[in-house]
Amino acid sequence: MTDTALVTGSAGFIGFHTAERLLQSGARVIGLDAMTDYYDPDLKEARHAILAQSPEFIPVKARLEDAGVMAGLMAKFKPQTVVHLAAQAGVRYSIDAPRSYVEANLIGTYEVLEAARANPPAHLMLASTSSVYGANTTMPYAETDKADSQMSFYAATKKATEAMAHSYAHLYGIPITMFRFFTVYGPWYRPDMALFKFVKAIEAGKPIDVYNHGDMSRDFTYVDDLVEGLMRLRGAVPETEPVGEIDSLSPVAPFRIVNIGNSRPTQLLDFIKAIEGALGREAVLNMMDMQPGDVPATWADASLLTALVGEMPCTPLEDGVRRFVDWYRSYYGQGGM
Repeated sequence: MTDTALVTGSAGFIGFHTAERLLQSGARVIGLDAMTDYYDPDLKEARHAILAQSPEFIPVKARLEDAGVMAGLMAKFKPQTVVHLAAQAGVRYSIDAPRSYVEANLIGTYEVLEAARANPPAHLMLASTSSVYGANTTMPYAETDKADSQMSFYAATKKATEAMAHSYAHLYGIPITMFRFFTVYGPWYRPDMALFKFVKAIEAGKPIDVYNHGDMSRDFTYVDDLVEGLMRLRGAVPETEPVGEIDSLSPVAPFRIVNIGNSRPTQLLDFIKAIEGALGREAVLNMMDMQPGDVPATWADASLLTALVGEMPCTPLEDGVRRFVDWYRSYYGQGGM
């Protein structure tokens, strides 16, 4: 049987890297993406063009939330693994356009779950976010912590998808792993994210907006490290026995939540210093108040991930930032966009 994986959001930042790694492992990959204009569709098309160099990549341009799209793909290809990464992302944009989050995140995930009910994969893997920890102040964040105080509508929709997925795992016995990602970055990054914005502005000699006057920290995770975690966890199908007290495995379903993070929070101003070092240029800082819906810090407890798949690679921030800068200058030219 051909090893087949279906990746939703395959033209997105994480989806592209995940699909590329799956292809490199010898899998056939069905890549579903709507190519929405939330950010530059040309960047998404360029990612898909790289994937399409492999004869084992089957691109599908369609909206996940349209009824029957996922069901049709699951029935036709019967993938052993589904990696559901498609979503409307962005904390701040969810304040301006909440309906798009309902459609993409809630209805889209419902379509994935229904398709999996009709044609169950060996492992259904769904993306969540560290933003679901919301107002929690005890760090590092652990999967077994209560997470009921989301601070943005984006986070609320992702927390809702966790609950939806658990119910399907319980009702229909679908093995499901949910991943809470922590500030993933790297080449082919999204233009709406801080690293991209900072590099673009500094290259152009423009000031950068620094929220909460720089008093913020993030658990930055290099994209290759995250994808390595996904690849290893692909075989760690939720079973009936937990690996210990740290396990988030449900007592009533083959369902587990796993943090994927660096477990090393970095102060925002130190992050900016790493960018300055990679660019060889100094940033002009425009200090600003905290943005609505944002959180001052994230920090992953990755003990469960380690227990499940062993010690994970951890790319130093300076190396990861330099690789992004190298890609940015190569893709957009030395002077940026």
